[in-house]
Amino acid sequence: MSRQSIFSNLKGDLSSGLVVFLIAVPLCLGIALASGAPLFSGMIAGIIGGIVVGSLSGSQLSVSGPAAGLTAVVLTAITKFGVFDIFLMAVVIGGVLQLILGLVKAGVVANYFPSNVIKGMLTAIGIIIILKQLPHAFGYDADSEGDFAFIQVDGNNSITALLSTLNHIHLGATIITLVSILIILYWNKIPKAGVVPAPLVAVLVGVGLNALFIASGSVLAVSPSHLVSLPVATDFGSFIGQFSLPDFSSLANKEVWIVGATIAIVASIETLLNLEATDKLDPLKRYSSPNRELKAQGIGNIISGMIGGLPITSVIVRSSANINSGARSRFSTITHGTLLLVCAALIPSILNKIPLATLAAVLLVTGYKLCKISIFKEMFKNGKYQWVPFLVTVVAIVFTDLLIGIALGMAVSVIAILRGNIRSSYFFRKEKYRAGDSIVLELAQEVSFLNKASILLTLDHMPENSTVVIDASKTTYIDFDVLEMIREFKDVKAPQKNITVILTGFKDQYKLPNTENISPEHQEKIASGHVHTITGNHEQLLKELQLN
Repeated sequence: MSRQSIFSNLKGDLSSGLVVFLIAVPLCLGIALASGAPLFSGMIAGIIGGIVVGSLSGSQLSVSGPAAGLTAVVLTAITKFGVFDIFLMAVVIGGVLQLILGLVKAGVVANYFPSNVIKGMLTAIGIIIILKQLPHAFGYDADSEGDFAFIQVDGNNSITALLSTLNHIHLGATIITLVSILIILYWNKIPKAGVVPAPLVAVLVGVGLNALFIASGSVLAVSPSHLVSLPVATDFGSFIGQFSLPDFSSLANKEVWIVGATIAIVASIETLLNLEATDKLDPLKRYSSPNRELKAQGIGNIISGMIGGLPITSVIVRSSANINSGARSRFSTITHGTLLLVCAALIPSILNKIPLATLAAVLLVTGYKLCKISIFKEMFKNGKYQWVPFLVTVVAIVFTDLLIGIALGMAVSVIAILRGNIRSSYFFRKEKYRAGDSIVLELAQEVSFLNKASILLTLDHMPENSTVVIDASKTTYIDFDVLEMIREFKDVKAPQKNITVILTGFKDQYKLPNTENISPEHQEKIASGHVHTITGNHEQLLKELQLN
Protein backbone atom coordinates (compact mmCIF):
# COMPACT_ATOMS: atom_id res chain seq x y z
CA MET A 1 0.00 0.00 0.00
CA SER A 2 1.37 3.41 -0.96
CA ARG A 3 2.20 6.12 1.56
CA GLN A 4 -0.48 8.32 -0.01
CA SER A 5 -3.07 5.55 0.37
CA ILE A 6 -2.11 5.00 4.02
CA PHE A 7 -2.38 8.75 4.70
CA SER A 8 -5.73 8.88 2.90
CA ASN A 9 -7.08 6.00 5.02
CA LEU A 10 -5.68 7.55 8.21
CA LYS A 11 -7.30 10.89 7.43
CA GLY A 12 -10.64 9.17 6.72
CA ASP A 13 -10.41 7.08 9.89
CA LEU A 14 -9.60 10.08 12.08
CA SER A 15 -12.45 12.02 10.51
CA SER A 16 -15.00 9.23 10.90
CA GLY A 17 -13.77 8.47 14.43
CA LEU A 18 -14.51 12.07 15.36
CA VAL A 19 -18.00 11.87 13.85
CA VAL A 20 -18.81 8.60 15.65
CA PHE A 21 -17.49 10.10 18.89
CA LEU A 22 -19.87 13.06 18.60
CA ILE A 23 -22.81 10.71 17.96
CA ALA A 24 -21.75 8.26 20.68
CA VAL A 25 -21.71 10.81 23.53
CA PRO A 26 -25.50 11.43 23.73
CA LEU A 27 -26.27 7.80 22.85
CA CYS A 28 -24.05 6.47 25.66
CA LEU A 29 -25.66 8.87 28.14
CA GLY A 30 -29.18 8.24 26.84
CA ILE A 31 -28.87 4.46 27.05
CA ALA A 32 -27.51 4.72 30.60
CA LEU A 33 -30.45 6.95 31.53
CA ALA A 34 -32.98 4.58 29.94
CA SER A 35 -31.31 1.65 31.75
CA GLY A 36 -31.61 3.25 35.18
CA ALA A 37 -27.81 3.22 35.52
CA PRO A 38 -25.35 6.00 36.44
CA LEU A 39 -24.82 8.22 33.37
CA PHE A 40 -21.07 7.72 33.40
CA SER A 41 -21.50 3.92 33.13
CA GLY A 42 -22.65 4.50 29.54
CA MET A 43 -19.49 6.49 28.81
CA ILE A 44 -17.34 3.72 30.29
CA ALA A 45 -19.00 1.16 28.01
CA GLY A 46 -18.41 3.44 25.01
CA ILE A 47 -14.74 3.91 25.92
CA ILE A 48 -14.12 0.17 26.37
CA GLY A 49 -16.15 -0.66 23.24
CA GLY A 50 -14.00 1.74 21.22
CA ILE A 51 -10.51 1.11 22.59
CA VAL A 52 -10.55 -2.51 23.83
CA VAL A 53 -13.11 -4.19 21.55
CA GLY A 54 -11.98 -2.04 18.62
CA SER A 55 -8.41 -3.26 19.09
CA LEU A 56 -9.30 -6.95 19.49
CA SER A 57 -12.10 -7.26 16.95
CA GLY A 58 -11.52 -8.72 13.52
CA SER A 59 -13.99 -6.25 12.05
CA GLN A 60 -12.51 -3.15 10.47
CA LEU A 61 -15.67 -1.05 10.68
CA SER A 62 -17.89 -2.33 13.48
CA VAL A 63 -18.27 0.05 16.44
CA SER A 64 -19.16 -1.29 19.89
CA GLY A 65 -20.66 0.35 22.94
CA PRO A 66 -23.77 0.27 25.14
CA ALA A 67 -26.77 -1.00 23.17
CA ALA A 68 -30.40 0.05 23.27
CA GLY A 69 -31.40 -3.61 22.87
CA LEU A 70 -30.17 -4.38 26.38
CA THR A 71 -31.85 -1.49 28.21
CA ALA A 72 -34.84 -3.59 29.33
CA VAL A 73 -32.55 -6.35 30.64
CA VAL A 74 -30.33 -3.84 32.46
CA LEU A 75 -33.22 -1.84 33.95
CA THR A 76 -34.96 -4.99 35.21
CA ALA A 77 -31.74 -6.36 36.71
CA ILE A 78 -30.74 -3.11 38.47
CA THR A 79 -34.26 -2.77 39.87
CA LYS A 80 -34.21 -6.39 41.09
CA PHE A 81 -30.77 -6.19 42.73
CA GLY A 82 -31.23 -2.66 44.07
CA VAL A 83 -27.45 -2.19 43.99
CA PHE A 84 -25.56 -1.28 40.82
CA ASP A 85 -22.38 -3.06 41.98
CA ILE A 86 -24.19 -6.42 42.02
CA PHE A 87 -25.36 -5.83 38.46
CA LEU A 88 -21.74 -5.17 37.44
CA MET A 89 -20.89 -8.70 38.58
CA ALA A 90 -23.52 -10.01 36.16
CA VAL A 91 -21.86 -8.00 33.35
CA VAL A 92 -18.51 -9.64 34.14
CA ILE A 93 -20.12 -13.10 34.14
CA GLY A 94 -21.79 -12.31 30.81
CA GLY A 95 -18.40 -11.35 29.39
CA VAL A 96 -16.81 -14.59 30.57
CA LEU A 97 -19.63 -16.61 28.96
CA GLN A 98 -19.23 -14.66 25.71
CA LEU A 99 -15.50 -15.39 25.72
CA ILE A 100 -16.28 -19.10 26.13
CA LEU A 101 -18.78 -18.93 23.25
CA GLY A 102 -16.06 -17.46 21.06
CA LEU A 103 -13.54 -20.11 22.08
CA VAL A 104 -15.96 -22.96 21.24
CA LYS A 105 -16.66 -21.26 17.88
CA ALA A 106 -20.35 -20.62 18.54
CA GLY A 107 -20.16 -17.68 16.15
CA VAL A 108 -20.86 -20.10 13.29
CA VAL A 109 -24.57 -19.42 13.90
CA ALA A 110 -24.06 -16.11 12.07
CA ASN A 111 -23.76 -18.06 8.79
CA TYR A 112 -27.44 -18.95 9.01
CA PHE A 113 -28.83 -15.40 9.03
CA PRO A 114 -30.61 -14.89 5.66
CA SER A 115 -29.50 -11.80 3.74
CA ASN A 116 -33.10 -10.60 3.31
CA VAL A 117 -33.51 -10.54 7.11
CA ILE A 118 -30.21 -8.68 7.58
CA LYS A 119 -31.23 -6.11 4.97
CA GLY A 120 -34.59 -5.83 6.70
CA MET A 121 -32.81 -5.16 9.98
CA LEU A 122 -30.69 -2.38 8.45
CA THR A 123 -33.74 -0.79 6.84
CA ALA A 124 -35.72 -0.98 10.08
CA ILE A 125 -32.86 0.62 12.03
CA GLY A 126 -32.83 3.45 9.49
CA ILE A 127 -36.56 4.01 9.95
CA ILE A 128 -36.24 3.89 13.74
CA ILE A 129 -33.39 6.43 13.67
CA ILE A 130 -35.54 8.83 11.65
CA LEU A 131 -38.61 8.34 13.87
CA LYS A 132 -36.60 8.82 17.07
CA GLN A 133 -34.44 11.73 15.91
CA LEU A 134 -37.15 13.90 14.33
CA PRO A 135 -38.44 15.10 17.73
CA HIS A 136 -34.89 16.05 18.79
CA ALA A 137 -34.41 17.77 15.43
CA PHE A 138 -37.36 20.04 16.25
CA GLY A 139 -36.25 20.60 19.84
CA TYR A 140 -38.67 18.23 21.58
CA ASP A 141 -36.75 15.99 23.99
CA ALA A 142 -39.44 14.18 25.96
CA ASP A 143 -37.83 10.85 25.01
CA SER A 144 -34.17 10.43 25.92
CA GLU A 145 -31.43 9.79 23.37
CA GLY A 146 -30.66 6.09 23.11
CA ASP A 147 -34.25 4.92 23.53
CA PHE A 148 -35.04 2.96 20.35
CA ALA A 149 -38.11 1.10 21.66
CA PHE A 150 -41.44 1.75 19.93
CA ILE A 151 -43.22 2.03 23.29
CA GLN A 152 -41.45 4.81 25.19
CA VAL A 153 -40.89 5.19 28.92
CA ASP A 154 -43.11 8.30 28.98
CA GLY A 155 -46.11 6.29 27.75
CA ASN A 156 -45.95 7.56 24.18
CA ASN A 157 -44.78 5.57 21.20
CA SER A 158 -42.67 6.55 18.21
CA ILE A 159 -45.75 7.69 16.24
CA THR A 160 -47.55 9.62 18.99
CA ALA A 161 -44.25 11.25 19.97
CA LEU A 162 -43.96 12.59 16.41
CA LEU A 163 -47.50 13.96 16.59
CA SER A 164 -46.75 15.57 19.96
CA THR A 165 -43.68 17.20 18.41
CA LEU A 166 -45.99 19.31 16.22
CA ASN A 167 -47.13 21.11 19.38
CA HIS A 168 -43.59 21.58 20.74
CA ILE A 169 -41.54 22.79 17.78
CA HIS A 170 -38.64 24.99 18.87
CA LEU A 171 -37.69 27.36 16.07
CA GLY A 172 -34.05 27.72 17.15
CA ALA A 173 -33.47 23.95 17.26
CA THR A 174 -35.22 23.58 13.91
CA ILE A 175 -32.96 26.20 12.32
CA ILE A 176 -29.86 24.45 13.72
CA THR A 177 -31.10 21.11 12.33
CA LEU A 178 -31.79 22.45 8.84
CA VAL A 179 -28.46 24.30 8.66
CA SER A 180 -26.64 21.17 9.90
CA ILE A 181 -28.32 18.93 7.28
CA LEU A 182 -27.41 21.36 4.49
CA ILE A 183 -23.80 21.40 5.67
CA ILE A 184 -23.62 17.59 5.83
CA LEU A 185 -25.10 17.22 2.34
CA TYR A 186 -23.21 19.99 0.53
CA TRP A 187 -20.00 20.74 2.44
CA ASN A 188 -17.89 18.30 0.43
CA LYS A 189 -19.01 19.93 -2.82
CA ILE A 190 -16.96 23.02 -1.90
CA PRO A 191 -13.43 22.72 -3.40
CA LYS A 192 -10.83 21.61 -0.80
CA ALA A 193 -13.42 21.84 1.99
CA GLY A 194 -13.39 18.06 2.45
CA VAL A 195 -10.24 18.33 4.57
CA VAL A 196 -12.55 19.09 7.50
CA PRO A 197 -15.35 16.51 7.91
CA ALA A 198 -18.83 17.87 7.22
CA PRO A 199 -20.40 16.56 10.48
CA LEU A 200 -17.70 18.33 12.52
CA VAL A 201 -18.44 21.56 10.66
CA ALA A 202 -22.15 21.03 11.35
CA VAL A 203 -21.47 20.57 15.08
CA LEU A 204 -19.25 23.66 15.26
CA VAL A 205 -21.83 25.74 13.36
CA GLY A 206 -24.59 24.39 15.63
CA VAL A 207 -22.64 25.39 18.75
CA GLY A 208 -21.86 28.78 17.20
CA LEU A 209 -25.46 29.48 16.21
CA ASN A 210 -26.75 28.65 19.67
CA ALA A 211 -24.02 30.79 21.26
CA LEU A 212 -25.15 33.65 18.99
CA PHE A 213 -28.78 33.13 19.99
CA ILE A 214 -27.83 33.19 23.68
CA ALA A 215 -25.60 36.28 23.34
CA SER A 216 -28.35 38.22 21.56
CA GLY A 217 -30.97 37.21 24.10
CA SER A 218 -33.04 35.65 21.33
CA VAL A 219 -35.95 33.31 21.95
CA LEU A 220 -34.24 31.02 19.43
CA ALA A 221 -31.66 29.97 22.05
CA VAL A 222 -32.10 26.32 22.99
CA SER A 223 -32.32 25.42 26.67
CA PRO A 224 -29.70 23.33 28.53
CA SER A 225 -32.11 20.36 28.39
CA HIS A 226 -31.61 20.28 24.62
CA LEU A 227 -27.81 20.13 24.92
CA VAL A 228 -25.43 17.23 25.50
CA SER A 229 -25.31 16.56 29.25
CA LEU A 230 -22.06 14.84 30.16
CA PRO A 231 -21.24 14.49 33.89
CA VAL A 232 -18.64 17.10 34.85
CA ALA A 233 -15.95 16.11 37.35
CA THR A 234 -14.46 18.99 39.36
CA ASP A 235 -11.07 17.32 39.77
CA PHE A 236 -9.16 14.12 38.98
CA GLY A 237 -10.34 12.47 42.18
CA SER A 238 -14.00 13.01 41.41
CA PHE A 239 -13.42 11.74 37.84
CA ILE A 240 -11.89 8.50 39.16
CA GLY A 241 -14.76 8.28 41.63
CA GLN A 242 -17.16 7.75 38.74
CA PHE A 243 -15.66 4.28 38.17
CA SER A 244 -16.76 1.41 40.44
CA LEU A 245 -15.95 -2.24 41.13
CA PRO A 246 -18.42 -5.16 41.03
CA ASP A 247 -19.61 -6.83 44.22
CA PHE A 248 -17.64 -10.08 44.14
CA SER A 249 -19.59 -11.46 47.12
CA SER A 250 -22.63 -11.72 44.81
CA LEU A 251 -20.95 -14.55 42.86
CA ALA A 252 -22.87 -16.97 45.06
CA ASN A 253 -26.20 -15.43 44.01
CA LYS A 254 -27.80 -17.59 41.30
CA GLU A 255 -29.90 -14.62 40.11
CA VAL A 256 -26.67 -12.86 39.18
CA TRP A 257 -25.67 -15.84 37.04
CA ILE A 258 -29.09 -15.87 35.34
CA VAL A 259 -28.77 -12.17 34.46
CA GLY A 260 -25.18 -12.78 33.33
CA ALA A 261 -26.29 -15.60 31.02
CA THR A 262 -29.12 -13.42 29.66
CA ILE A 263 -26.65 -10.62 28.92
CA ALA A 264 -24.29 -13.07 27.18
CA ILE A 265 -27.02 -14.52 24.96
CA VAL A 266 -28.72 -11.24 24.01
CA ALA A 267 -25.43 -9.36 23.54
CA SER A 268 -23.96 -12.18 21.43
CA ILE A 269 -26.99 -12.41 19.13
CA GLU A 270 -27.11 -8.63 18.66
CA THR A 271 -23.36 -8.54 18.02
CA LEU A 272 -23.48 -11.29 15.39
CA LEU A 273 -26.44 -9.64 13.65
CA ASN A 274 -24.76 -6.25 13.63
CA LEU A 275 -21.45 -7.75 12.50
CA GLU A 276 -23.14 -9.41 9.54
CA ALA A 277 -24.95 -6.16 8.70
CA THR A 278 -21.74 -4.12 8.96
CA ASP A 279 -19.95 -6.50 6.58
CA LYS A 280 -22.76 -5.97 4.06
CA LEU A 281 -22.32 -2.19 4.32
CA ASP A 282 -18.53 -2.37 4.02
CA PRO A 283 -17.63 -0.86 0.62
CA LEU A 284 -14.61 -3.19 0.48
CA LYS A 285 -16.80 -6.26 1.25
CA ARG A 286 -14.44 -7.70 3.87
CA TYR A 287 -15.34 -10.70 6.04
CA SER A 288 -15.20 -10.48 9.85
CA SER A 289 -14.75 -13.59 11.97
CA PRO A 290 -17.80 -13.98 14.26
CA ASN A 291 -15.83 -16.14 16.71
CA ARG A 292 -13.09 -13.54 17.06
CA GLU A 293 -15.79 -10.90 17.56
CA LEU A 294 -17.42 -12.90 20.37
CA LYS A 295 -14.05 -13.21 22.11
CA ALA A 296 -13.39 -9.47 21.73
CA GLN A 297 -16.86 -8.62 23.04
CA GLY A 298 -16.40 -11.02 25.96
CA ILE A 299 -13.13 -9.41 27.01
CA GLY A 300 -14.70 -5.97 26.57
CA ASN A 301 -17.65 -6.85 28.80
CA ILE A 302 -15.37 -8.32 31.48
CA ILE A 303 -13.37 -5.07 31.61
CA SER A 304 -16.48 -2.88 31.39
CA GLY A 305 -18.13 -4.71 34.29
CA MET A 306 -14.93 -4.56 36.33
CA ILE A 307 -14.74 -0.74 36.20
CA GLY A 308 -18.41 0.23 36.34
CA GLY A 309 -19.62 0.12 32.72
CA LEU A 310 -22.78 -1.12 31.02
CA PRO A 311 -22.84 -4.26 28.81
CA ILE A 312 -21.33 -3.84 25.35
CA THR A 313 -22.40 -5.06 21.92
CA SER A 314 -21.61 -4.17 18.34
CA VAL A 315 -23.99 -1.29 17.51
CA ILE A 316 -25.28 -0.78 13.97
CA VAL A 317 -26.20 2.92 14.43
CA ARG A 318 -22.60 3.86 15.21
CA SER A 319 -21.20 1.32 12.74
CA SER A 320 -23.27 2.66 9.84
CA ALA A 321 -22.35 6.25 10.77
CA ASN A 322 -18.72 5.12 10.83
CA ILE A 323 -18.99 3.70 7.30
CA ASN A 324 -20.92 6.69 5.96
CA SER A 325 -18.20 8.99 7.30
CA GLY A 326 -15.51 7.24 5.24
CA ALA A 327 -13.87 4.86 7.72
CA ARG A 328 -11.63 2.16 6.26
CA SER A 329 -10.07 0.46 9.29
CA ARG A 330 -10.55 -0.20 13.00
CA PHE A 331 -8.41 2.86 13.76
CA SER A 332 -11.61 4.88 13.43
CA THR A 333 -13.30 2.86 16.20
CA ILE A 334 -10.24 3.17 18.45
CA THR A 335 -10.12 6.92 17.75
CA HIS A 336 -13.75 7.34 18.82
CA GLY A 337 -13.09 5.44 22.09
CA THR A 338 -9.97 7.48 22.82
CA LEU A 339 -11.84 10.74 22.23
CA LEU A 340 -14.59 9.59 24.60
CA LEU A 341 -11.99 8.99 27.33
CA VAL A 342 -10.01 12.20 26.79
CA CYS A 343 -13.01 14.50 26.46
CA ALA A 344 -14.91 12.94 29.37
CA ALA A 345 -11.86 13.49 31.55
CA LEU A 346 -10.69 16.90 30.33
CA ILE A 347 -13.36 18.92 28.51
CA PRO A 348 -16.86 17.68 29.41
CA SER A 349 -18.12 21.27 29.80
CA ILE A 350 -17.22 22.05 26.16
CA LEU A 351 -19.11 19.00 24.90
CA ASN A 352 -22.11 20.13 26.92
CA LYS A 353 -22.51 23.08 24.55
CA ILE A 354 -23.45 20.83 21.61
CA PRO A 355 -27.17 21.05 20.69
CA LEU A 356 -28.92 17.69 20.27
CA ALA A 357 -30.45 19.14 17.09
CA THR A 358 -27.14 19.16 15.24
CA LEU A 359 -26.44 15.55 16.28
CA ALA A 360 -29.97 14.63 15.20
CA ALA A 361 -29.11 16.02 11.76
CA VAL A 362 -26.10 13.68 11.48
CA LEU A 363 -28.23 10.69 12.50
CA LEU A 364 -31.11 11.63 10.18
CA VAL A 365 -28.77 11.53 7.19
CA THR A 366 -27.39 8.18 8.40
CA GLY A 367 -30.92 6.80 8.85
CA TYR A 368 -31.97 7.89 5.37
CA LYS A 369 -29.02 6.09 3.79
CA LEU A 370 -30.09 2.87 5.53
CA CYS A 371 -33.72 2.92 4.38
CA LYS A 372 -33.74 4.52 0.94
CA ILE A 373 -36.62 3.68 -1.40
CA SER A 374 -34.15 1.97 -3.75
CA ILE A 375 -33.63 -0.77 -1.13
CA PHE A 376 -37.35 -1.60 -1.15
CA LYS A 377 -37.39 -1.63 -4.97
CA GLU A 378 -34.41 -3.99 -5.04
CA MET A 379 -36.05 -6.44 -2.63
CA PHE A 380 -39.36 -6.45 -4.55
CA LYS A 381 -37.48 -7.22 -7.77
CA ASN A 382 -35.94 -10.30 -6.10
CA GLY A 383 -39.31 -12.05 -5.76
CA LYS A 384 -41.69 -12.86 -2.94
CA TYR A 385 -39.31 -15.28 -1.19
CA GLN A 386 -37.05 -12.28 -0.60
CA TRP A 387 -39.37 -9.33 -0.05
CA VAL A 388 -41.91 -11.01 2.25
CA PRO A 389 -39.36 -11.93 4.99
CA PHE A 390 -37.66 -8.57 4.39
CA LEU A 391 -40.89 -6.62 4.94
CA VAL A 392 -41.92 -8.70 7.96
CA THR A 393 -38.50 -8.04 9.53
CA VAL A 394 -38.76 -4.29 8.90
CA VAL A 395 -42.27 -3.95 10.34
CA ALA A 396 -41.61 -6.24 13.31
CA ILE A 397 -38.40 -4.47 14.36
CA VAL A 398 -39.95 -1.00 14.05
CA PHE A 399 -43.00 -1.94 16.15
CA THR A 400 -41.38 -4.35 18.65
CA ASP A 401 -37.62 -4.63 19.07
CA LEU A 402 -34.55 -5.97 17.28
CA LEU A 403 -34.55 -9.56 18.55
CA ILE A 404 -38.30 -10.13 18.17
CA GLY A 405 -38.19 -8.65 14.67
CA ILE A 406 -35.25 -10.82 13.64
CA ALA A 407 -36.93 -13.93 15.08
CA LEU A 408 -40.13 -13.23 13.14
CA GLY A 409 -38.18 -12.47 9.97
CA MET A 410 -36.20 -15.71 10.31
CA ALA A 411 -39.39 -17.70 10.91
CA VAL A 412 -41.10 -16.25 7.83
CA SER A 413 -37.94 -16.81 5.78
CA VAL A 414 -37.85 -20.50 6.76
CA ILE A 415 -41.59 -20.88 6.07
CA ALA A 416 -41.11 -19.28 2.64
CA ILE A 417 -38.30 -21.73 1.85
CA LEU A 418 -40.32 -24.73 3.01
CA ARG A 419 -43.38 -23.54 1.12
CA GLY A 420 -41.32 -23.09 -2.01
CA ASN A 421 -39.80 -26.55 -1.66
CA ILE A 422 -43.18 -28.21 -1.13
CA ARG A 423 -45.30 -26.29 -3.65
CA SER A 424 -42.76 -25.96 -6.47
CA SER A 425 -43.12 -29.33 -8.21
CA TYR A 426 -39.86 -29.91 -9.99
CA PHE A 427 -41.29 -32.12 -12.76
CA PHE A 428 -39.24 -32.60 -15.87
CA ARG A 429 -41.10 -32.21 -19.14
CA LYS A 430 -40.62 -35.82 -20.11
CA GLU A 431 -41.34 -35.20 -23.78
CA LYS A 432 -38.10 -33.19 -23.95
CA TYR A 433 -36.00 -36.18 -22.94
CA ARG A 434 -35.26 -39.16 -25.13
CA ALA A 435 -34.91 -42.63 -23.70
CA GLY A 436 -31.37 -43.15 -22.52
CA ASP A 437 -30.65 -39.47 -21.94
CA SER A 438 -28.12 -38.56 -19.27
CA ILE A 439 -29.12 -36.04 -16.61
CA VAL A 440 -26.50 -34.63 -14.26
CA LEU A 441 -27.62 -33.21 -10.89
CA GLU A 442 -24.92 -31.07 -9.31
CA LEU A 443 -25.51 -30.67 -5.59
CA ALA A 444 -24.88 -27.25 -4.06
CA GLN A 445 -22.08 -26.47 -1.60
CA GLU A 446 -24.36 -27.01 1.39
CA VAL A 447 -27.39 -29.31 1.13
CA SER A 448 -29.60 -29.00 4.20
CA PHE A 449 -32.94 -30.54 5.15
CA LEU A 450 -34.55 -27.49 3.51
CA ASN A 451 -33.43 -28.85 0.13
CA LYS A 452 -34.87 -32.30 0.81
CA ALA A 453 -38.32 -31.74 -0.72
CA SER A 454 -37.00 -30.25 -3.96
CA ILE A 455 -34.43 -33.01 -4.49
CA LEU A 456 -36.98 -35.74 -3.66
CA LEU A 457 -39.54 -34.43 -6.16
CA THR A 458 -36.88 -34.02 -8.83
CA LEU A 459 -35.55 -37.57 -8.41
CA ASP A 460 -39.03 -39.05 -8.25
CA HIS A 461 -39.87 -37.60 -11.66
CA MET A 462 -36.77 -38.61 -13.54
CA PRO A 463 -37.67 -40.12 -16.94
CA GLU A 464 -37.46 -43.90 -17.36
CA ASN A 465 -34.47 -45.55 -19.02
CA SER A 466 -32.27 -42.52 -18.36
CA THR A 467 -28.86 -42.21 -16.75
CA VAL A 468 -28.82 -39.98 -13.66
CA VAL A 469 -25.51 -38.69 -12.38
CA ILE A 470 -25.57 -37.18 -8.88
CA ASP A 471 -22.44 -35.08 -8.48
CA ALA A 472 -21.42 -34.12 -4.92
CA SER A 473 -17.92 -32.91 -5.75
CA LYS A 474 -18.71 -29.29 -4.81
CA THR A 475 -20.38 -30.06 -1.50
CA THR A 476 -18.99 -29.37 1.96
CA TYR A 477 -22.08 -30.61 3.82
CA ILE A 478 -25.02 -32.89 3.01
CA ASP A 479 -27.79 -33.47 5.53
CA PHE A 480 -28.19 -37.09 6.72
CA ASP A 481 -31.83 -37.25 5.56
CA VAL A 482 -30.80 -36.17 2.06
CA LEU A 483 -28.12 -38.87 1.94
CA GLU A 484 -30.67 -41.49 2.99
CA MET A 485 -33.04 -40.26 0.28
CA ILE A 486 -30.33 -40.52 -2.41
CA ARG A 487 -29.44 -44.02 -1.19
CA GLU A 488 -33.10 -45.09 -1.41
CA PHE A 489 -33.41 -43.65 -4.91
CA LYS A 490 -30.30 -45.51 -6.09
CA ASP A 491 -31.12 -48.86 -4.49
CA VAL A 492 -34.92 -48.99 -4.69
CA LYS A 493 -36.65 -46.43 -6.91
CA ALA A 494 -34.20 -46.18 -9.81
CA PRO A 495 -34.14 -49.94 -10.63
CA GLN A 496 -37.94 -49.94 -10.83
CA LYS A 497 -37.77 -47.37 -13.68
CA ASN A 498 -34.65 -48.83 -15.30
CA ILE A 499 -32.66 -45.73 -14.36
CA THR A 500 -28.90 -46.03 -14.16
CA VAL A 501 -27.62 -44.04 -11.16
CA ILE A 502 -24.01 -42.89 -11.04
CA LEU A 503 -22.70 -41.30 -7.83
CA THR A 504 -19.58 -39.18 -8.01
CA GLY A 505 -17.77 -36.76 -5.72
CA PHE A 506 -19.26 -38.13 -2.47
CA LYS A 507 -16.82 -37.83 0.43
CA ASP A 508 -15.97 -40.75 2.70
CA GLN A 509 -17.86 -39.25 5.66
CA TYR A 510 -21.11 -39.40 3.66
CA LYS A 511 -20.85 -43.22 3.68
CA LEU A 512 -22.37 -43.32 0.21
CA PRO A 513 -19.88 -45.03 -2.13
CA ASN A 514 -19.11 -43.46 -5.49
CA THR A 515 -19.79 -45.49 -8.64
CA GLU A 516 -16.68 -47.22 -9.95
CA ASN A 517 -15.85 -48.54 -13.42
CA ILE A 518 -18.20 -46.28 -15.37
CA SER A 519 -18.63 -47.75 -18.85
CA PRO A 520 -17.41 -45.76 -21.91
CA GLU A 521 -21.03 -45.66 -23.10
CA HIS A 522 -22.15 -43.95 -19.91
CA GLN A 523 -19.15 -41.63 -19.93
CA GLU A 524 -20.17 -40.49 -23.41
CA LYS A 525 -23.75 -39.94 -22.27
CA ILE A 526 -22.58 -37.95 -19.26
CA ALA A 527 -20.40 -35.77 -21.43
CA SER A 528 -23.38 -34.82 -23.61
CA GLY A 529 -25.99 -34.90 -20.85
CA HIS A 530 -28.36 -32.27 -19.55
CA VAL A 531 -26.90 -30.46 -16.51
CA HIS A 532 -29.12 -29.04 -13.78
CA THR A 533 -28.10 -27.62 -10.39
CA ILE A 534 -29.97 -28.53 -7.23
CA THR A 535 -29.91 -25.53 -4.91
CA GLY A 536 -32.17 -23.83 -2.38
CA ASN A 537 -32.98 -21.09 -4.88
CA HIS A 538 -36.44 -22.09 -6.07
CA GLU A 539 -36.94 -19.34 -8.62
CA GLN A 540 -33.63 -20.24 -10.26
CA LEU A 541 -34.51 -23.93 -10.25
CA LEU A 542 -37.83 -23.19 -11.85
CA LYS A 543 -36.09 -21.47 -14.76
CA GLU A 544 -33.22 -23.97 -15.07
CA LEU A 545 -35.41 -27.05 -15.15
CA GLN A 546 -38.20 -25.55 -17.29
CA LEU A 547 -40.78 -27.11 -15.03
CA ASN A 548 -44.56 -27.34 -15.19
